[in-house]
Amino acid sequence: MADRSGIEWTEATWNPTTGCDRISPGCDNCYALALSRRLKAMGSAKYQTDGDPRTSGPGFGVALHEDALNIPRRWRDPRVVFVNSMSDLFHARVPVAYVQQVFTVMRETPRHTYQVLTKRASRLAKLAPLLDWPPNVWMGVSVETADQLFRIDDLRRVPAAVRFVSAEPLLGPLANMNLSEIDWLIAGGESGPNSRPVQPAWVREVRDQCEAAGTAFFFKQWGGRTSKSGGRELDGREYSSMPAPSTGADAADARLLLTRS
Repeated sequence: MADRSGIEWTEATWNPTTGCDRISPGCDNCYALALSRRLKAMGSAKYQTDGDPRTSGPGFGVALHEDALNIPRRWRDPRVVFVNSMSDLFHARVPVAYVQQVFTVMRETPRHTYQVLTKRASRLAKLAPLLDWPPNVWMGVSVETADQLFRIDDLRRVPAAVRFVSAEPLLGPLANMNLSEIDWLIAGGESGPNSRPVQPAWVREVRDQCEAAGTAFFFKQWGGRTSKSGGRELDGREYSSMPAPSTGADAADARLLLTRS
């Protein structure tokens, strides 16, 4: 599946794999799990593989979609692409050879900027030397509470042109983060009927650490019943900083170019 995206920090999604398993608190109210259940019921071919009911669910078993690999090659105009909005590329059930195929597609389409996000930071660090890292690939890890801060250390071991952290849903304070060599941080509250509230002090603490470290800061949402419920202003303004899209001739300079707002 490849779609234009409503996510504020990207332009399109591309899912060469689908399905996942819950492994940390940020997975408790996973939107992709709930959406996969609906897509399975609607008969969508990509969502007919069921996952372990203890950690996954109907339509959310890990599945590879080789027919989706060529989709970015057909996009003529440059796009910022979130890879695997419905999965995790570094899940243990995604073979190394398939991860390499995904990286080959990204390398061969330098007009696009690819944002890859994982909770499997240990496997990411282990596989990183086996992958060809083109300058148009941004690599990120999810950090929802202080218990996941170790993922940032794993991310630092990865030779990505841009490294980023997704603190969404932010479920607790993230004090004393080491943001050295981290280019970008996205923070946001959880949304949905069972959303857990984010505290303003947690968001301010993350923002201030980003400013001190020179890390671009993007505040996506306060969250609530819907993603738009609380807006996205923090202390009277919106924070939308992010690295410049790393496409074309400027790709090698991606880590040095930041747009501030």
